[in-house]
Amino acid sequence: MAAENRKNRTGVVVSNKMAKTVVVEIEITYRHPFYQKVMRASKRLKAHDEINACAIGDLVEIQETRPLSRDKCWRVVKILGKGKISRHDLPKKREVKEEASDTAA
Repeated sequence: MAAENRKNRTGVVVSNKMAKTVVVEIEITYRHPFYQKVMRASKRLKAHDEINACAIGDLVEIQETRPLSRDKCWRVVKILGKGKISRHDLPKKREVKEEASDTAA
């Protein structure tokens, strides 16, 4: 794939617990085709970080590349900002309903 045809995305690192891999969350905004409301959607992509330089909260640019593993076909091109995003602004994990755990116990 030629370098000019590769997709580039900008996102925030939400996890760096894997070796040489980071999880980058990308937020996409688009207008709903019928209601014309601005909608937001997000994706979490795994990207290759060769030197493990990324930390949680970093703003990074990633580029599409050949498949490096089953889930990983992006690589970190550059770090745009170190720790620009605070931990409180990161997306939260889905909360498990406490009712389900109380009935099981």
